[in-house]
Amino acid sequence: MSQMCFAIFVGGNSTTWFNTAVLVTCMRNFPRSRGNIVGFLKGFVGLSGAIFMQIFFSLLDKNAVKLLLFLALGPAFVCFFCMGFVRPVPPSTGGSLAELDEEKRQFWVIYVICVALAIYLFIAAFLDKFVINYSISLTVAIVMFLFLIAPIVVPVRVFLGILLPKKGDFLLDSSYQPSDEPDTKRSAVDIINDNLTTNDEDLSFQGPKFIEAEEENTELLLALGEGAVKRRKRRPRRGEDFKLKQALIKADYWLLFLTFCCGIGSCITVIDNLSQLGQAQGYSDVSIFVMLNCIWGFLGRLGSGYVSEHFIRATTTPRSFWIGAAQALMVIAHLLFAFAVPGSLYIASSIVGLCQGVQIAATVPTVSEVFGLKHFGILYNFIILADPVGSLLFSTFLAGSIYDAELIKEYGSAAAVYDTACTGAHCFRLTFLLLAVICTAGVVLSIILTVRLKPVYVTLYGTQDSTNASYSSLPSQDSYTLMPSVESTSSASPPVQFVFPEMSSSATSDPDGQ
Repeated sequence: MSQMCFAIFVGGNSTTWFNTAVLVTCMRNFPRSRGNIVGFLKGFVGLSGAIFMQIFFSLLDKNAVKLLLFLALGPAFVCFFCMGFVRPVPPSTGGSLAELDEEKRQFWVIYVICVALAIYLFIAAFLDKFVINYSISLTVAIVMFLFLIAPIVVPVRVFLGILLPKKGDFLLDSSYQPSDEPDTKRSAVDIINDNLTTNDEDLSFQGPKFIEAEEENTELLLALGEGAVKRRKRRPRRGEDFKLKQALIKADYWLLFLTFCCGIGSCITVIDNLSQLGQAQGYSDVSIFVMLNCIWGFLGRLGSGYVSEHFIRATTTPRSFWIGAAQALMVIAHLLFAFAVPGSLYIASSIVGLCQGVQIAATVPTVSEVFGLKHFGILYNFIILADPVGSLLFSTFLAGSIYDAELIKEYGSAAAVYDTACTGAHCFRLTFLLLAVICTAGVVLSIILTVRLKPVYVTLYGTQDSTNASYSSLPSQDSYTLMPSVESTSSASPPVQFVFPEMSSSATSDPDGQ
């Protein structure tokens, strides 16, 4: 027992290290396609269960000892082989529409390969139940490995294109210089990403109604250096880089945490109790439900990354909207579990996998967009704490307690329920009715979060026209008066200019008109 606990402890913590290293690096390497990147990476995490199960069936003869040996050596070998490729690569500073279109085309190739792999594993899962032949199983496994290594054609093609540029291929030609003409269709986040190679201090907000001084007054700088004047540090705004301590005092961060906890906690409850769910409904083998959950979880991650990225660019819809939509769909799945409709376990387990994938793929880039990429690793890992917290609350305390109570009610005493299983829809009915209520609360929280984050996404991803429209409540340009410049003692320093809004006569007079 102690050895098993230690193995689970080491395995569970090691996944966090992999997640942080790979996810943070890739998010910074592809800042303009965060949804797509998270969809790919988290998608294969969800699909890994189906992949290992296929290996277990096809190559390991369903031998548990061989599976443990493979899990001990296989991932370690892959990590040592691939660790040199996981490194920060500065993104291109051009960011033209042509480059973005080329990047989308490369992602589409990977999308097609991934969807084909998921469909193939879906078919192979049913094939293994009816066809028992080693040669066929070996062929299935070989084709699966070919699908797994197929995405490598994309970076190889790009690399070869750089070495051997085609005539007239301006995307791969290093001598090509993008046009200096302004592109009004580019979003604010694309413009900011063009300056990723510069220091954070060099980035300044370019609002439509503000004039910012280029340099500080020399006397003021001297006073600051001598300690005579203390400058108050401005707290970061949403969309800028937050530290964990700064994010923890933001309502949006806790709304995202609670929303994710409601959704992912109920998903983990289903996965943890899938074996008991199958037994309660009369299924002796639940491997097909595990496979369905993994495959649809992969499709949910992959689809959420693409769909959320598309609607962000098209309508600046916050990704939290898709978290709420997934939890609304989960309410239906929980009701199917609660009433145990014949054959509903196939549909419900697939819905749970799909919704789990959507929530994970939407939550991760939301953290980076609202709270920045600089401290993304710790901010993301704190949000992921909602996973074990939800599992403890909903799976251990809620589902476990109700299941034991139903067993005692069915068999009469606590001693008689040892190593027995509860059968019938009543075993989990109350659990999933409560989980449906919890997911409904998650939908309400996600709606509140979406409304709060809408202005942030308009600023980050809206075009220049929509971004300026978000500041329509500000006074007009005519209502600002340029004050006389403060003379500087140094001729090298330009004067500092201050801008104050003009006050109308009605605003300056007192209420009594005196």
